[in-house]
Amino acid sequence: MTTRITYENQLQELRDLVVAMASMVDKAVARSMEAMRVQNVALAREVRKGDKAINQMQRQGENMAITLIATQGPMARDLRMIASTMSILSNLERMGDYATGIAKIVIETSNEELLKPLVDLPRMSEIAREMLDESITAYIEGDVDLARAVAIRDDAVDDLYDQIFRELLTYMMENARVITRATHLLWAAHNVERIGDRVTNICERVVYTVTGEFEELDGGRKKRQRALLAGSSESGTSG
Repeated sequence: MTTRITYENQLQELRDLVVAMASMVDKAVARSMEAMRVQNVALAREVRKGDKAINQMQRQGENMAITLIATQGPMARDLRMIASTMSILSNLERMGDYATGIAKIVIETSNEELLKPLVDLPRMSEIAREMLDESITAYIEGDVDLARAVAIRDDAVDDLYDQIFRELLTYMMENARVITRATHLLWAAHNVERIGDRVTNICERVVYTVTGEFEELDGGRKKRQRALLAGSSESGTSG
């Protein structure tokens, strides 16, 4: 009985670490976007400095997971949860990298004025952060329906990215002198778009943990795009 209690406590510690790391990543994303919005170089440097703590937490979590597998011999859903947690930790670490990338852009462009006031980009970041929070709730509660619902929200992130891309492209076409500044904003938007994709990966791991099945949760728009591409490919080969 004592051994089982210890095991359950270790599993809970691992889950708690994921929650703590997700909170750190969320803060990094929020602060990097605020740093970009108001061109706060000092805040951007804090984000870059904090990335080391996120990386360290990932390594700590992976060590905990490996130790659990080696010493406790987990089976079935417990084993899937531990394995999925390692993947989730990796995805969180990459999100931290994307936040750091945005902060790096702020630092490197500190001598430039923003091309335009930022509206869609902060909104895009806000949705991605909401998705992250909900995905971790789905992970803790083993809520497959929530995980699927979160993944669908990635369409909203992608739609905003496309809107930003089109707008910045228009700026560049109308005035070649703003190409560099527009490109920096586009890089930042791409990083946020990738955060949404990483959250979707977490949702897929939640589904796998609960059901034992791998399910692609790309959201409605991406599924339609894949179907369209597949149809075009079939049409191209049938002639």
